[in-house]
Amino acid sequence: MSKIRILPENLSNRIAAGEVVERPASVVKELVENALDAGSSRIAIEIENGGRSLIRVSDNGCGMNKDDALLSLERYATSKIYKNDDLFSIKSLGFRGEALPSIASVSKFSLVTRDKASDAGAEILIHGGKIKKVSQIGAPTGSMVTVKQLFFNVPARRKFLKSVNTEFGHIADIISSIGLGRPDVKFLLNHNGRLVKGRPVATDPFDRVVDVLGSGLKRGLHRIKFDDDNISVAGWISSPGVDRTTSRGIYVYVNGRFVRDRIISHALFEGYEQRLMKGRFPVAVLFIDLPFDSVDVNVHPAKQEVRFAQQNMVHYAVKQAVKRGLEIAERAGWSAGPLSVQDRLSVSEPASRYSGFPTPFSDPTSDFRPPTSGLRPLTSDLRPLISDFRPPTADRRPLTSDLRSPTSGIRPLASDLRPPASEQAQIWDKKGVGDLRVIGQFHDTYILCESDKELLIIDQHAAHERIVYEHLKNRSMAGKTESQRLLVPETVDLGYKEAGILEKLIPDLKETGLEIEPFGSDTFVVKSVPAVLAGREIRPLVIEITEKIAETGFGPGIEKAIDKCLILMACHGAIRANHPLSDKEMKGLLDQLDKCKNSSHCPHGRPTWIRWSKGEIEKLFGRVV
Repeated sequence: MSKIRILPENLSNRIAAGEVVERPASVVKELVENALDAGSSRIAIEIENGGRSLIRVSDNGCGMNKDDALLSLERYATSKIYKNDDLFSIKSLGFRGEALPSIASVSKFSLVTRDKASDAGAEILIHGGKIKKVSQIGAPTGSMVTVKQLFFNVPARRKFLKSVNTEFGHIADIISSIGLGRPDVKFLLNHNGRLVKGRPVATDPFDRVVDVLGSGLKRGLHRIKFDDDNISVAGWISSPGVDRTTSRGIYVYVNGRFVRDRIISHALFEGYEQRLMKGRFPVAVLFIDLPFDSVDVNVHPAKQEVRFAQQNMVHYAVKQAVKRGLEIAERAGWSAGPLSVQDRLSVSEPASRYSGFPTPFSDPTSDFRPPTSGLRPLTSDLRPLISDFRPPTADRRPLTSDLRSPTSGIRPLASDLRPPASEQAQIWDKKGVGDLRVIGQFHDTYILCESDKELLIIDQHAAHERIVYEHLKNRSMAGKTESQRLLVPETVDLGYKEAGILEKLIPDLKETGLEIEPFGSDTFVVKSVPAVLAGREIRPLVIEITEKIAETGFGPGIEKAIDKCLILMACHGAIRANHPLSDKEMKGLLDQLDKCKNSSHCPHGRPTWIRWSKGEIEKLFGRVV
């Protein structure tokens, strides 16, 4: 007897259902996408018992006649492809073998549908893949698919379903993700006879974004747009301070299809480079449109993943859209003011960690304007500023005793450096931290500044780290690195793996001013260091560079590895917390910070400053309600 057998159609349908129908939310996704492909403008979803007992999706789409309805329940039957080329140029939300027969094989299924040309609708009842009844019925134009007792004939699958709340939560997430991409369609979601969420048609797509993501994010989102010959990227991204601990706030749509894609996610983070702390995720809604034949949607049973013919092009477009959008928002300066306390508290994830991002909201309806010129380059020499950051000297102005108590930790600015009161409004209009009035230093770590409307707190280490990093990077790119030769070369011993990494980096590190040579076995000798690191311990820096790269790898290329080295150099070269600064030093640091391209964040993504408005402070003290 032959060991190889042809499986019965009913069993093969159940196997296919295992790929497509993972849980009730999978059924909802397939049915709603079919409704959208049918041109529906209104879709109602009814759920009972988390989808275990009932899933019903009704739409006002084009519907089908009786013959087409019967054919739609056959395996590999579809209206969405006709020839070989169509399979690789999918314009609808299908296709990977349509889902209706798979769903019908593991449930008690009914389909009621009518097209405009038919006088009556068609009703088809199927139990476990077997047709029970086909009849005519009065019905409006459109389709209504009812799925009862999902997995009733596959108990092994049914027992793996989670609680009612968990399964319905997945369904709600699916409707939110689909609805976010189709603001022109009305969605109604009911659970156990109660309307859970109604999403009306949104004439402005941004209204649907706010409806799905929450009103608390309205002032923390920025419009982005990028157009090329073959690809366009548009959407909204959040300020770096409005972040989350998971990637659940990231929504990506490729030709209208909601997907999860590692290439796009990586490009999104690249665009946020040095603006997000490790382990934090932005909120983003990205719409990517490109030729249908340059993206393959037929790589995942549930159509949640895609494959691009030109991955580099997609990566570049997304990265540039995000990067330019953030630069434009930052360039707007202080004009819009910070997020209010109420806005921060209403954000679903804790975004109330006061953002160091200047412009919390840009008009979502305004046209994107590509940057016409870069921000002011850092051209001034930092050596005088660096040399100023030394332990306090005798010429430092004495603190006024009545302004500083033994426990306050705040050192006020000398009175002769305060600007006249008449200049306060003018200072604010200049829109630069260097033009703000410096109050003093808090615990020798934070610089306090004020305008007529806000209080600004600057982390001196993070700010100086940004200054040193951009100085090193600009010098390195211009081929004008400054190094200082050590009188006594310093030796560094490394592990085998770390030694191999450092040996490959030696030529590139030399371009940054760090000259290192092999000294036998796994030992190296440091002969020169960048000028900004003069007087600093070099051995810990070299060890940290190699260990970090050993941990993360070289990534996309040597440029990334060198950039990590520059970040570490900046961290080691920057002034530390608990370091007292003179009034001149504080003012000099703020002036240098204004010249940085990204003054809001240190190279590690930490904010360089936070701020409170006068109104927020008055609310905290109960002076206003």
